[in-house]
Amino acid sequence: MGAELRTAWKSITYTMLILEPETQNPASGGEMDGGGGGGEGITHRTVAVNGINMHVAEKGEGPVVLLVHGFPELWYTWRHQIHGLAARGFRAVAPDLRGFGDTDAPPGVSSYSIFHLVGDLVALIDSLGQDQVFVVGHDWGAMVAWSLCMFRPEKVRAVVNLSVAFTPRNPARKSVEYLRSLYGDDHYVCRFQEPGAAEAEFARLGTALVLEKFYTYHSPDPLFIPKEGWGSPDTEIPLPSWLSKDDIKYYASKFEKTGFTGGLNYYRCLDLNWELTAPWTGAHIKVPAKFIVGDVDLTYHTPGIQDYIHKVGFKSYVPLLEEVVVMKGVGHFINEEKPHEITVHIYNFIKKF
Repeated sequence: MGAELRTAWKSITYTMLILEPETQNPASGGEMDGGGGGGEGITHRTVAVNGINMHVAEKGEGPVVLLVHGFPELWYTWRHQIHGLAARGFRAVAPDLRGFGDTDAPPGVSSYSIFHLVGDLVALIDSLGQDQVFVVGHDWGAMVAWSLCMFRPEKVRAVVNLSVAFTPRNPARKSVEYLRSLYGDDHYVCRFQEPGAAEAEFARLGTALVLEKFYTYHSPDPLFIPKEGWGSPDTEIPLPSWLSKDDIKYYASKFEKTGFTGGLNYYRCLDLNWELTAPWTGAHIKVPAKFIVGDVDLTYHTPGIQDYIHKVGFKSYVPLLEEVVVMKGVGHFINEEKPHEITVHIYNFIKKF
């Protein structure tokens, strides 16, 4: 593992708005399209980066906007923003991260350290022939984007992150230990730690139902997956207006092929990442930044997070933070739930640079 992590490390070498729900047609601006392939004009290719083959979807000409997805997502989670940003004069580039979709999924848990994930993005940026790009992240993608800004700030022109704010490393406690102390063993992050356990439960339920459960979770409460089971495989879940059966079908087709293990390994590396990032204890993010979150997002209700975001904490660690946007009535999958609004928020920020 030591040699593997050394290789990964070498590859890396304030306004606050509360927005009411909008009635704007989300299709305006070219963001919406049918499920399946993401719509017309998106090209797909495979790029060799950091020892893996990475699938990339892209559209448009102009400054590059790198769109980084989370769990359980794919490049497809950005389908609306790809079209919207391309229509506004940008080149939108959305990879499947390692372990997801049509990108390689190395078998070892330690192959998903934050050094590997950031290393993949650095290599991708280089492969695009760019010295600097705009970066937009959601969920795990936001965590990777913050780390890219921390490790290699010269690569990032500006960052827009959704759902997950930058929080400094706490040298006194490991990540999983902290979550377990707050919520117990049934918290989803804690349940993901044992290799094979979550995979078995997801197999019992079926891929499509698991994805429906995640995507329709629209609550500020923490997510629990009880050891006795996450419900019946016969459960029928009504989908919100912003998510179609075709969307679920596309996601499911990819997760049925690759499984969930790659994505789950991100969570299994949380404590390893805590150890590896010890040299960055107290580090600041020195890149122009904007942060957007829904007020029904469970991440916005972690104990203490709202005080941290809206008082001095967040701004002190991200001194170039220019704007915090809280969207009322919006949940975790914010870029799909409010596609037009998110595209406009991204565009209005990055066009200044």
